[in-house]
Amino acid sequence: MSKGLQQIERRILSLLHGAKTRTQLTQIHAHFLRHGLHHSNQILAHFISVCASLHRVPYATRVFNHSPNPNIILFNSIIKACSLSPPFQQCFHLFSLMRNARAISPDYFTFPSLLKAASNLRDFQLGQSLHAQVTTLGFARHGPVRVGVVELYANCERMGDAGKVFDEMRERDVIVWNLMIQGYCKVGELETGLELFRRMGDRSVVSWNLMISCLAKGKKEEEALVLFREMLEKGFEPDDATLVTVLPVCARLGAADVGEWIHSYANDKGFLRDIVSVGNSLVDFYCKCGNPQAGLSVFNEMPMRNVVSWNAMISGMAYNGMGEVGVGLFEDMVRGVTPNDSTFVGVLACCAHAGLVDRGRELFDSMAVKFQLLPKLEHYGCVVDLLGRCGHVREALDLIRSMPMEPTAALWGALLSACRTHGDREIAEIAAKELVNVEPWNSGHHVLLSNIYAEEMRWDEVEKVRVLMREGHIKKVPGQSATT
Repeated sequence: MSKGLQQIERRILSLLHGAKTRTQLTQIHAHFLRHGLHHSNQILAHFISVCASLHRVPYATRVFNHSPNPNIILFNSIIKACSLSPPFQQCFHLFSLMRNARAISPDYFTFPSLLKAASNLRDFQLGQSLHAQVTTLGFARHGPVRVGVVELYANCERMGDAGKVFDEMRERDVIVWNLMIQGYCKVGELETGLELFRRMGDRSVVSWNLMISCLAKGKKEEEALVLFREMLEKGFEPDDATLVTVLPVCARLGAADVGEWIHSYANDKGFLRDIVSVGNSLVDFYCKCGNPQAGLSVFNEMPMRNVVSWNAMISGMAYNGMGEVGVGLFEDMVRGVTPNDSTFVGVLACCAHAGLVDRGRELFDSMAVKFQLLPKLEHYGCVVDLLGRCGHVREALDLIRSMPMEPTAALWGALLSACRTHGDREIAEIAAKELVNVEPWNSGHHVLLSNIYAEEMRWDEVEKVRVLMREGHIKKVPGQSATT
């Protein structure tokens, strides 16, 4: 290569890794095509890697497909790019092309990407085949390959296989420890995951976040909060992911003091200014702790809001019985933000709490007509709750019968509760019968139906329910009566 071309190549490499690459990608491509550098596998490999980092994998693939003489470096680059986003099967098509090319054999840089793709596909058999290949080729002891194998087995929930590879590793970095912890927690072995966490030498903030999150998801909120406090005591600074994980735990436990400390910490670190998810979590925390005014204060001070921010605030108003305020927020929201399914669950719940029947009907109808959102079961449930609370039980029954999906026991239960509140025995009987049909194994439903008959002194029907329970081997819960 001439000295002039070498200078152009260095210039292109500099542009590829510069600050304006995102907006200049096509110009850079045209530049090296114009100078005939599309024959340079080095340039192409760098270009493909940059495309992948900018989520432009289809562009990278087109560039690769026009490469005249790809080598192992270029194949590794495109396989890695394709391992980052679906369709992950493309990696194995490329691997097959590489194996069929003359004089190109995979190296230990090839397999981590293939293992990543198999991991994303949750394909255990494919992963086993790759593991066998790296063993045969002598790459099994290469660090990134071993990490890839552990991740593959952990994602496929084969923790026994993952453990064997992990135990054979002389050097284990924080990434592989985290993969093992996450894998055990994913299959429900929280204690094993916590034991591994305790055995770790060097932990990162990601390790703490992972373990706290796993405990929270495993309904061990108190242990999660204890671990968060331990994290602080050991001098680790929480990041935004930590706060977003811990705030819901504080809300469920009613740990207002910890949540308020997090609020102060987030302010000091600038998280509330720069990271919208932290503000959203704080809004949700305050509302669920019964302090909607504090939630509204955080919401109003947020420099950036997204649909989740509005949903958290609207749902928070419903949660605290401030339905009219929540409906007002919805009306403010739709002036600039498009609502989604969750928005309507929140605002319909607001209508139910505030008794806004007409507004609730309008909002429910607007979902499909104005916002092109098909109502889901939870939306029907909100409207049934709204109608039932306000005594419109016949309309609620008609709505349930018009649903395009099968009603659940919860929906019939809400209708039954409304009927008993408003004294509509006819529809109460219908709802109770439907409850028995939906969940025939639930003795409580039979007892409710029997109670309705008993209140009307319809003893023959009471006896029929008892016979049905005996024939179905359905036992009453101790302490309940079918006649009182």
